[in-house]
Amino acid sequence: MTAVKARLAQGTPCWVSLMTDDLEGAKEFYRALLGWEFEPGPSQLGAYVRATLNGAKVAGLGVTPPGTGYPVEWTTYFAVDRADDVAQRVRECGGTVAVGPLQAEHAGRLAIAADVSGAVFGLWQGEEHPGWELVDVPGAPAWAELLTPDRSAGVFYDAVFGGHPERTVRPGDLRDGPPRWRVHFTVSDPDLTADQTVRLGGRVLLAPHDTDRGRVARLTDPQGGRFSVVAPQPVGL
Repeated sequence: MTAVKARLAQGTPCWVSLMTDDLEGAKEFYRALLGWEFEPGPSQLGAYVRATLNGAKVAGLGVTPPGTGYPVEWTTYFAVDRADDVAQRVRECGGTVAVGPLQAEHAGRLAIAADVSGAVFGLWQGEEHPGWELVDVPGAPAWAELLTPDRSAGVFYDAVFGGHPERTVRPGDLRDGPPRWRVHFTVSDPDLTADQTVRLGGRVLLAPHDTDRGRVARLTDPQGGRFSVVAPQPVGL
């Protein structure tokens, strides 16, 4: 178990948030699949809740603004020291800033941006809410990886955030959909989780399979939000 007690270094993944067109349906699905409970969160951009696991904050779920055409999707947020400064570097490096920076009540300051290939990500300047409080246990985030055809994408992120050894994300193969950050949640048994996903109305995009980082399955929730689950390799294997 890894509890996250302090604010993470700039450029480190620190939060994941789902924008969906059916918040109640999403809550029901992830409660059953990952054991989450929910508490109210900042509401500047619409209804929003934080998912908790054994009382620790692990993710956010919000409602897609009507009429925007935004897809149901998970967004990975990166810790930053000053959201306004980093948002400006995103623009200087050829990316775009679609939302913000704006204040999320007393929780922190955020922006939503895209890199040069169009992969969407968030910036989070944590204040009262530094980010996720638990990782690498069943039901909590494990890691995020970038799916992009641009093999030099790391140059963009290093320029925006500054190089940092704790940012252990890596470009992944782009096989379905546009460039994006894909979030992985830890589970005890990806095979059982994939079966349960189907029973709950979701889909299996890629059946459970072994990788160098553990056994992984790629799934969607009933509204189409894509995510992956992983049972990490035991230490020493």
